[in-house]
Amino acid sequence: MLTVSEPAHITGPLSWWHGPLDVERLALGSVSLFVNAINAMDAQLLGGAYGRAEILASQVAAAFGSMAHLRIAGEKTQGFAQHSGFYRCADGWIRTHANYPHHEQRLLRAVGAGADTTLQAALLHHTAFQAQELIVGSGGVAAKVQTRKQWLESVSGKAAQEGHWAQFTHHQGTGQQSWTPDPQGNGPLSGLRVLDLTRVIAGPTATRTLAAFGAQVLRIDGPLLPELSAQHIDTGFGKRNTVLDISSSAGKARMNQLLEQADVLICGYRSGSLSRLGFGTEALQLKYPNLIIAELNAWGHDGPWMGRRGFDSIVQAACGIADIYQSEDGSPGALPVQALDHATGYGLAAAMVSLVQARAQTRRVGSVRFSLARTAEALCAFGPPLDSVQEVDPPLLGRRPSAYGILDYALTPFTVNGEPLDFRAAPPAYGQDQPIWL
Repeated sequence: MLTVSEPAHITGPLSWWHGPLDVERLALGSVSLFVNAINAMDAQLLGGAYGRAEILASQVAAAFGSMAHLRIAGEKTQGFAQHSGFYRCADGWIRTHANYPHHEQRLLRAVGAGADTTLQAALLHHTAFQAQELIVGSGGVAAKVQTRKQWLESVSGKAAQEGHWAQFTHHQGTGQQSWTPDPQGNGPLSGLRVLDLTRVIAGPTATRTLAAFGAQVLRIDGPLLPELSAQHIDTGFGKRNTVLDISSSAGKARMNQLLEQADVLICGYRSGSLSRLGFGTEALQLKYPNLIIAELNAWGHDGPWMGRRGFDSIVQAACGIADIYQSEDGSPGALPVQALDHATGYGLAAAMVSLVQARAQTRRVGSVRFSLARTAEALCAFGPPLDSVQEVDPPLLGRRPSAYGILDYALTPFTVNGEPLDFRAAPPAYGQDQPIWL
């Protein structure tokens, strides 16, 4: 699907994180896919008007660990919350995710933790599998730490291995209301309207990348469960953000108005979540035949876990990565960064550019699906790093005012015509933009 004339040019080392898996190959490979796609589109649709994008390895390292470089009014951001992490159970380990307050409440309630019982003490009364199922059944997020063998032999693990990393489908569009490239625009994606229904890292990374190259991105959140402030800031550069209740009649009407004029829709909710509100993929493709649709979730789009909640760290635990990275004392470990999220985000952005180009040239309209579990399989297939570890250059940082105070942050992983590429705007105040296209 990606039409590439030349491979992406990478400046800097190919290995810098110490560890048993080649995380750098996943990082550089996913960013390279995007660079190849944007360069091909610029060459074929814009006559090279924008210029050649290339990659700085040091900025890839910084981008994949972007939260570590973010400062909000001089303050570092918080990492994982108090009850997010690895915990011992009666027969092994479990990983929990409680960064969101509602997930934390469900977690503690599910295993009987509270004022008189710590989470660790409560979990010791359960096997890892029992705790996992109690937490998931209560609407929380957790996974038993498994070996690669256990995961690959499970029904969910087998489902995650199936198909390509990016799973495309296509149909013939009408050619109406489709975006056309503008050589005089503010980037190769200038004017492209992207509706962002994603949260946390993977989806927002994809749309932040599209915004950096000129797309108009409108992110929509529901009114009941606001995004974590630091996550919103880290992945919100260059976008607009609004709050819209699409379960209400007025919210549905506004959503349909946005979809009528959108070029791309990116959905990051669990399988079936939007279908219940009338915004399932099949229904949207029938109603909006020119709309490019991307879907991503944690566990894949088939198998018994397709509707489960999940995050990068939880997928690492379930699929064997946490076991691969275990410490000398046998306790589970983790990748040096949230690489499954970030790599999925850049792969998703590459797929979107490729689909946009295909629609502009052939009127063929495509959809694509990604999952964090499938990205984990791609990483594990690489095996150990092939290159010797080298130091990367210090990251290039930007600074600008925002609604949250002065922001210090890592620039994008890209150069354009040899110059580092900054984001186009600071993140807006959460939910304050109108649900309209500019």
